[in-house]
Amino acid sequence: MNTATRRLFDDLRMLRVTVVHPPGDDRCILEAQLRRIGCPVRAIWPLPAELPGDCDVVFFLVGPELRGYASWSAADTEATLIALSDYENPTALKLLLDTQAHGVITKPYRSTGVLNTLVLARACSGYQQRLQNKIGKLEEALKARRTIEKAIRILMQAQGLSDNEAYEHMRSRATSLRIAVGEVATMVIHAHETMDKLGLGKSGSSTCA
Repeated sequence: MNTATRRLFDDLRMLRVTVVHPPGDDRCILEAQLRRIGCPVRAIWPLPAELPGDCDVVFFLVGPELRGYASWSAADTEATLIALSDYENPTALKLLLDTQAHGVITKPYRSTGVLNTLVLARACSGYQQRLQNKIGKLEEALKARRTIEKAIRILMQAQGLSDNEAYEHMRSRATSLRIAVGEVATMVIHAHETMDKLGLGKSGSSTCA
């Protein structure tokens, strides 16, 4: 076994797995295979209203119990979701799509296939989380840029500065205060709005230090 494969199995053995499925042979087969892989397994039933928050992977039965449980979605958890399907019809497929599950296993459950599904679902979940983190950072950067541009316009109007001078002033303040330029821009905007509320927003008589 090479290093990469060994690391993969070591990671799987540290996963906290919850199986949400009624008691019976099907659940026993699934639990037994997960324990062979080395995962700590907890089984629960009936279906809780909220996704379990203390696990890394959730295997869950897709059935009528899910109706009305909008919180059962990959968008609402950092855990990997693997759906367990026992029948195929438009209603079941709609429920499955609503959960945005990272993988699916259909009945009859077998020991073969569980490992493959688990590995691929974990990879899919990790990729989605990395994309969400990037999107979040881009949104924050865009918001900060808009705030800075608004603060620049305020300083240009109130202090008679050029756009470069206004930005350099905020950057200098940010350096001296050891905060981000966006935070200084927010301070400028709040100060401007406060002056407007006091009826002093158009005085323009002060200068930048």
